[in-house]
Amino acid sequence: MSGLKQTPLYPLYGQYGAKTIDFGGWDLPVHFSGIMKEHETVRTAAGLFDVSHMGEFIVEGPAAESFLQKMTVNDVSALVPGQAQYSLMCYTDGGVVDDLLIYKKADDSFMLVVNASNIQKDFDWLERHREDGVTLVNLSDEMALLALQGPKAEAILQRITDVPLQELGPFRFVDQAQAGDGLALISRTGYTGEDGFEIYVRAEEACSLWEQLLEVGREDGLLPVGLGARDTLRFEARLPLYGQELNASITPLEAGLGFFVKLNKGADFIGRAALVKQKEAGLARKLVGIEMIERGIPRTHYAVGHGDEVIGEVTSGTQSPTTRQNVGLALIRSEHAQLGTELWVEIRGKRVAARVVKTPFYSRKK
Repeated sequence: MSGLKQTPLYPLYGQYGAKTIDFGGWDLPVHFSGIMKEHETVRTAAGLFDVSHMGEFIVEGPAAESFLQKMTVNDVSALVPGQAQYSLMCYTDGGVVDDLLIYKKADDSFMLVVNASNIQKDFDWLERHREDGVTLVNLSDEMALLALQGPKAEAILQRITDVPLQELGPFRFVDQAQAGDGLALISRTGYTGEDGFEIYVRAEEACSLWEQLLEVGREDGLLPVGLGARDTLRFEARLPLYGQELNASITPLEAGLGFFVKLNKGADFIGRAALVKQKEAGLARKLVGIEMIERGIPRTHYAVGHGDEVIGEVTSGTQSPTTRQNVGLALIRSEHAQLGTELWVEIRGKRVAARVVKTPFYSRKK
């Protein structure tokens, strides 16, 4: 597909059978061997994802931490070097600029990992608010990101690194770690609901690392995995996708991410006043899980109703590959958000019965 951006791993897609699609201006694999097979492989063994389209920024300088405290909703001061944090950036009205990961490399050095579709917007937003004592560098084009996810991920990665992975806790990372023939930042994070790792390397080292991992992981059933299964995996685990569960008109509180919003962290941040007000007034809308009672699959933007009223819409939905249930996430009026409430979803002009259910739809056994 001409005109689309390609990751450093693009030259290898053909030999692994990738079927690619236009994903936000990138030519990326939707699947290699099939979405259902890849989903199941990550749940039971391990899958390898090319997520090099994600963006990486370096934020450094004596004022880097106070700057990030102002720009993000979580408490950056709680981090120690070698620790990562999930967070969000908000507009003044509480709507979400983006959700992101913050890696604390040193007291005055951080790496931000942002969504591919938002790289330029996020960088411009940070640059617009940048203060003295802060340098901001966009390294997105120079880096590649491989995600190794699933119950066998640790055993596979351990074969090509000397980092004692058993000792690496969730949301911890090791920088300048040996990974195959090169150096990488290895973090125990992911977007699948499974244990796993994200491996950041220089773009030119990505292909060799990809092939090495698939080679050493073959005996454990490691497969390359595309965006299709990445979406069903994150959805089952109720992990938000920017553009669906989060956007400029949905706040982190409405999306059920209040745990990550530290209103009392001792530092003001962009959007705080609006979020305090929203919390005090009570949420008018909430993100809930829904399960279809009648036949039909809830899809993004389908209307959700109660009685004769439309009360919201589906943000994500599919037939769960793990449970085989037709389920969705829907942003609806709070008064209808109680578990068990019967609703309807409009599917091809017909009102189809559904109910509010508990999420996540899948949790791994620890």
